[in-house]
Amino acid sequence: MSLTDKAYEAYWSASGLVRPFTLARYLRQKKAADQEWQSSHPQPLDDLGTVEKLSVLPLVEFYAAPNSGAARDGDGAAPRFRTESGVSYLVRADGKNILFDVGYNQLREHPSPLLHNMAALGVSPDDLDAVVISHIHLDHVGGPHCQAQRTFALSAEDVDLRGIPAYTPAPMTHATAKVETVTQGRRLSEGIASTGPLTRAIWLMGPATEQSLLVNVKDKGLVLIVGCGHPSLTRILARAQALVPAPLYAVMGGLHYPVTSSRVGKGRQNIIGSGKVPWLRITRAEARAAVDALKALDPQVVALSAHDSCDWTLDLFRAGFGDRYREVRVGEEIVIA
Repeated sequence: MSLTDKAYEAYWSASGLVRPFTLARYLRQKKAADQEWQSSHPQPLDDLGTVEKLSVLPLVEFYAAPNSGAARDGDGAAPRFRTESGVSYLVRADGKNILFDVGYNQLREHPSPLLHNMAALGVSPDDLDAVVISHIHLDHVGGPHCQAQRTFALSAEDVDLRGIPAYTPAPMTHATAKVETVTQGRRLSEGIASTGPLTRAIWLMGPATEQSLLVNVKDKGLVLIVGCGHPSLTRILARAQALVPAPLYAVMGGLHYPVTSSRVGKGRQNIIGSGKVPWLRITRAEARAAVDALKALDPQVVALSAHDSCDWTLDLFRAGFGDRYREVRVGEEIVIA
C-alpha cells in the first residue's frame, strides 16, 4: 500500500471515529438490509421459459477491445471506442435488445461515450426494446446529476426512448421511457428475469438497492448479468438460484473487488463503496473466496468487469477460470449459443 493510500485510509478511519452519528446511521442501515435479506422468501419463476441465443455486447466499460484505437476521456484522441469507469451492456436475447445500464458520461457530453460507442458498433437507440437499470449510482445512470435526480440519461442531451419500458430497482423517473419499479424477482419476458432488488448499506452513500438480470438459455442454463455486485456475490447467487433452479452457466459484469486500487477517485471504491466501515478494506482473501465460490458452481463462462475490480483481481479470475474466462471490453461481444 502506498503512502498516499495509507494516508487516505487513515483519513477515512478517523472520519468514522469522529462522526458517531454517521457511523450509527450506517449500522442501522446495515441492520435493516440484513433483516430484509433474512425475511425474503422469493418464489421460483416457474413460468420463466428459455431463450435460444444470448449475447452481451459491452457498450461502456473501463477497457476496450484490442486494436480498437480506444482512449479514455481526456486523452485528446478521436478513438473508435471511448472508455470510462462506467457500465452499459447491450443484452441481445432471441431478437430482443435490452440496454443494461447507461454508463457514466463523466464529462456530461453529447454525444456521450455510450452514444459514441453505439454508433461505432452500428447500434441505435431505436433498436432498443427495454432498459434495465441495475442501481442508482452515477456510473450506471449517466452521471451525478442523474443520480441526484433519480433518473437516467443516455447522453447530455435528451434521447427519446419512445415509451419503451425501463425497469428500475427503486423509484426513478424519465421523460419518455415507461419506468416501472421492480419490487421482487420477476419475469420480464420469455427467458429473461430480474432478481428483484437486493440492498446493501454503503458508508456515506446510504443503502444501495441493486437488481441483476437472469437469462435462462436453452440446453445451457442460467446466465447472470450483474451491474456492480454491491449486495455481495453470495447473496446475488443465492437469489438467482432461488428464482431459477437451473445450473449456473455464466456470470458476467461487476462484482466489486477493488482490492489493490480504485478506478474512480482514490479510495472511493475500495474504501467507501465496499459495504464496510472505512477502516476495513476488501481483502485478497475475499477475492480468492469469490473465485472458489464460483468454481464450486462450475460455470462455463466468467466475465469480470474492470470498472469496479482492480487489475490484480482480473488476473486472479483469469488464472482461476482459464479458458472459461472472457474479457469484458467495449466492442467485444460475449456470445452464449
